[in-house]
Amino acid sequence: MANMKKEKNPMPSQEPQTRAHNFDEVALGYTEELALDEAQRCLNCRNFPCVQGCPVNIRIPQFIARIREGDFEGAYQVIAADSALPAVCGRVCPQESQCEKYCVRGIKGEPVGIGRLERFVADYHNAHAAGAAAAPQQNGHKVAVVGSGPAGLTCAGDLARKGYDVTVYEALHVAGGVLSYGIPEFRLPKAIVQREIEGLQQMGVKVLTNMVIGRVLSVRELMEQEGFEAVFVGSGAGLPKFMNIPGENLKGVYSANEFLTRVNLMKAYEPNANTPIQHARHVTVVGGGNVAMDAARCALRLGAETVTIVYRRSLEELPARKEEVEHAMEEGIIFKLLNNPVELIGDSNRNVVIMRCIRMELGEPDASGRRRPVEIPDSEFELETDCVIMALGTSPNPLIKSTTEGLATERWGGIITDEDGLTSCEGVYAGGDAVTGAATVILAMGAGKKAAAAMDRYIQSRHPAD
Repeated sequence: MANMKKEKNPMPSQEPQTRAHNFDEVALGYTEELALDEAQRCLNCRNFPCVQGCPVNIRIPQFIARIREGDFEGAYQVIAADSALPAVCGRVCPQESQCEKYCVRGIKGEPVGIGRLERFVADYHNAHAAGAAAAPQQNGHKVAVVGSGPAGLTCAGDLARKGYDVTVYEALHVAGGVLSYGIPEFRLPKAIVQREIEGLQQMGVKVLTNMVIGRVLSVRELMEQEGFEAVFVGSGAGLPKFMNIPGENLKGVYSANEFLTRVNLMKAYEPNANTPIQHARHVTVVGGGNVAMDAARCALRLGAETVTIVYRRSLEELPARKEEVEHAMEEGIIFKLLNNPVELIGDSNRNVVIMRCIRMELGEPDASGRRRPVEIPDSEFELETDCVIMALGTSPNPLIKSTTEGLATERWGGIITDEDGLTSCEGVYAGGDAVTGAATVILAMGAGKKAAAAMDRYIQSRHPAD
C-alpha cells in the first residue's frame, strides 16, 4: 500500500552548531527503514513524469520499485545503467528543480525524496559491493576525454561501457574536476568522488593527471599523434569572474575559485596542511549562488567569528539551492541582502578591508526573469572585514580555444556545439561548463552522455564493417 504521507522523510543531519565547526558530511543519509518508507510514497505513475526532469534519464520509478522490494543492489544497478556518478548525484544534484519538480506527489504535498533515495542505494552499493566490476570487451577504437569533471567522467563511462579504449586527461594533480576542487567535503566527501572514479578505472578507463591539454598536447595532437578517433572536451569553467571595482587586487581578496581550491583540493582545513590560507576573524562573501554558500560555510569552519554574504537581490532571488541557504542560515551565516559592493579600500595599519556598498531595490525583470536590482541614490555605507571572497561565477578557460585551430567559440568563451555536442572541428565534441558556462553537475553529466552517444555514432559510421 502506498504511503500517502504528504511530507517526505527528513534527512538525518548533524546539528548546526556541531557541524559549523567541522568538515564532516552534514547530511547523514537515510537508514534502510527511512528509505523503505520513503519509497512507499512513490505512486509509480503510468507516464513517469519525474523522468522527464532528469538530464540523464534515470529510470526513477523502476529503481524506487526495487527499493520497495528490499532489493537495494538491484535499485543501484538500475541507476548505474544510466549514471556514472550515483553517489555524487544523490548528494549535489538539484532534484527540487529537476526530477522532483515533476513528481505528482508534489502537487498536494512534498515530492518523493528521489535524490535521498538515490544516495541511499549508492551508499548501500559502496558499502556492500564485492570485487571489481568486469571491464567490457574492447571494440578496437580509441577516444580521449579532456577534463575529469562530471561531463568528462560521464562521457568516459558511457564510452567505456560500449567497449572503447578511453583515456581521460586531467590538468590538476587529482581527478574529479569541480567535484574535487569546488564542492566542499561537508557536502561531497572526496573519498566518494574517488570511489566513483575507481569504478570507471575498473572498466578500463585510464586517467592521466597533470596533463594540461593545450600545453602538454593539443587537441589536434591527441588525434593526429596519439591516434584518438574522437575527442570530448569537458574542461569546465574554471576562470573566475570579478566585479571590476577598485580594490579587487588587495591582499585578503580571493576569488571563490581560489579559496575553495585551497580548501577542498589542497586540504587547507587540515591542521598540518602545507597550503596557505587566510584564517580570518571576519569574512565577507559577495554572491548568492551555491559557490557563495560553499565559500561562506568553509570560512566559518576555518574558524571565522562572523561570515557575511552580500548579495544585490532579495532572498527570493537567491540562485543557490534552498537547502544550502537554509543550512547556511542554521549555521549562523549572516545574509546582507539588497546590497552591492562598489569599492574595496585597504587599511594596512589595521590589516582590514573596508567594503563600500550601496543599497539596492528591485526594479523590472531582466533577461533572466528576475527583478533587476537598482541602486538607491545616496545610500552608500561601509563594512569592515578581514577577508573578501568574490563568488560571482566563472567562465571557460581560454586555453583550449587558443590552441585548437578552427574551434568556434562564443564571445564570452563558451565552445559552440550542435545539439549532440559536435564542435566546428571534425571528431571533436564538447559539453558541460566549457559550453554553457557554470551550471549544475547533472546538466554537465547530461551533456557528456549525449556527446558519448554521438561520438559512438560518428566512429561507427566511419567503420561500418566493425
